[in-house]
Amino acid sequence: MLYQIHEWQRAFLGPLSYFAQANASMLNDNSNPLAQLPGSQRMAAGFELIHRLGKEYEKPEFGIHVATAHDHEIAVIERIALDKPFCQLKRFKRFSDDPATIEKMKGDPVVLVVAPLSGHHATLLRDTVRTLLRDHKVYITDWVDARMVPGAVGPFGLDDYVGYIEEFIRHIGARDLHVISVCQPTVPVLAAVSLMAARGEDTPRSLTMMGGPIDPRRSPTSVDNLATKQPLSWFKGNVIHTVPPNYPGHGREVYPGFLQHAGFIAMNPSRHLHSHWDFYQDLLRGDLDDAQSHRKFYDEYNAVLDMPAAFYLDTIEKVFQKFLLPRGLWDVAGERVNPAAIKRSALLTIEGELDDISGLGQTQAAHDLCSSIPTKRREHRVIEGAGHYGIFSGRRWRETVYPQVRDFIRRFDTGK
Repeated sequence: MLYQIHEWQRAFLGPLSYFAQANASMLNDNSNPLAQLPGSQRMAAGFELIHRLGKEYEKPEFGIHVATAHDHEIAVIERIALDKPFCQLKRFKRFSDDPATIEKMKGDPVVLVVAPLSGHHATLLRDTVRTLLRDHKVYITDWVDARMVPGAVGPFGLDDYVGYIEEFIRHIGARDLHVISVCQPTVPVLAAVSLMAARGEDTPRSLTMMGGPIDPRRSPTSVDNLATKQPLSWFKGNVIHTVPPNYPGHGREVYPGFLQHAGFIAMNPSRHLHSHWDFYQDLLRGDLDDAQSHRKFYDEYNAVLDMPAAFYLDTIEKVFQKFLLPRGLWDVAGERVNPAAIKRSALLTIEGELDDISGLGQTQAAHDLCSSIPTKRREHRVIEGAGHYGIFSGRRWRETVYPQVRDFIRRFDTGK
């Protein structure tokens, strides 16, 4: 019922948002006499703020059409390499008309970026992908909004997620692949590679795990505490809802994106309030650059997706409540997950000093579990002054983290 109420609210706010947008555009048009009246700029700013607070935020585009590789500007085309009901494996294919650049790009390592399925779209890693394109052939997991997946497809749980990762690794080719997992997927990625190693399959040349809850018992954060202070039955009864009839996935049980978004806002309500007030002031001052930065950030931040209920509840139970991975008690489709089976893959773990989502030590725990990987093939980095998002997006990612990831991948790209 809550989901239906949300849809009614969205239907009510939609026309108001469009009305506010039209008025803001009208009052910002210098050719309009009304725009010259006293107070018109203040009214325009207010209308745009109302528009942005009430509008529906659709999934953003990656929008990566041009990048820089080997000091040359190159063209980039986004392609679907493998299409699954709950995820699209996408490749960012690079093109150049410079023979020397083409030759260098042919020898670049292949990287699979496993994006989180935790409320936001994979486009949150746009900066990660754009930076990696400098020196790598890049794939990414682009997870589908569960409300858009027909109910006939069936459920999707954490074990299914692990299966998807295995399939993607095989499709690309594990022998020449490097996998980067960001936040939530560090756990299923480690599980997938562990299972492949135990079966004697090829595993990726390197695993880079960034800010993930491998062992949430270490330095628990408010996110970890939220998952543990309530029984699983509470989550089933309070945050799982049914997709209403106006979507392809009607009848599917999900953890709605709008609830996840409310949780994001509740973590730092004053910061978001001040940000919107600053946006209003920027519009009044005519500071268009800062205003555009606000729009760009919230277009991404406010665009959320529904998670399949089975996946969400599995993650709460197996990762955050029972800690099955670090305790060595996790079975996926009847197979025990044993990270000690991994021998060939190199391991790099990265944590942010100020990460308030995955605390210090949670990702580093992978080294204790992957005991069969030689010490010389394992590295751990703590990025000073970095929060959760800073380790994969923004200036600190580009200038501090990325060079370390790039060099680690290059070091083990020979497969030796």
